[in-house]
Amino acid sequence: MRDKQRLIRKTLIAALLILSAAICAAAQSRAKGKQNSRELPADSQNSPKHNQREPESNQKPDEPESSSKAVAKDAEQALYSYEFTQPNFLVTHILIEHDANGRGRITFERKNSEPFVDPLELSEAATQRIKALWDALHFLDSDRSYQSEKQYPHLGTMRLRMKKGTSQRVAEFNWTSDKDAFALITEYKRAANQAIFVFDITLARENQPLDAPKLMTQLDDYLRRGDISDTQQLVPLLRELSTDERIPLMARNHAGRLLQKIEK
Repeated sequence: MRDKQRLIRKTLIAALLILSAAICAAAQSRAKGKQNSRELPADSQNSPKHNQREPESNQKPDEPESSSKAVAKDAEQALYSYEFTQPNFLVTHILIEHDANGRGRITFERKNSEPFVDPLELSEAATQRIKALWDALHFLDSDRSYQSEKQYPHLGTMRLRMKKGTSQRVAEFNWTSDKDAFALITEYKRAANQAIFVFDITLARENQPLDAPKLMTQLDDYLRRGDISDTQQLVPLLRELSTDERIPLMARNHAGRLLQKIEK
């Protein structure tokens, strides 16, 4: 009887061990199944659908149109130029080119030297005066000659050029009786005087400081004759010159006096 009970007990224990092993195996199988299911989204990120870019037309639909408008607007902007030539003068050639905002460049050439090119930015006041004179001439709509009856070739040849869109015109003369044309070339001469002075004094500060005194005397003459485009544009430069120890004291003091005149 006891042997039978022992046999039953051993049989139950063996059954329990087998059942526990089966439960552990099932749990491990579920764990592996869960781990594989997490790998699927990672694979799906590399699918063609995920990497496909949106059409460019959905990103910036208005860019081509706005670019074409900007190009058309630039083409319609007016471009102006003034040119002076006299081989016997110290400055033999001057060319000023600018847009409707007064931004452009100046090219000038002295005897026996290479041309110099420098950026040019007319002041707002000077730009308005110049544009008003161009408008007064109705330059593109006119074929009028600005050359006076008398010829003065020794004073040099002047050319006015204007371009807007597909229209352009050039007028050449050595002297004019037209008050608007005369006023316009006078404005450009003042702009050239100012730009060339700034170029020369900048060069003197860096490489030729002994030239500064005579350049300040030249500027003084320009100011007395009213031959500068916009004196206010020179105020920051004159402030710097008045304290710049690279140039002689005489030039610094002269710059300070001219600054006081302008600021009165």
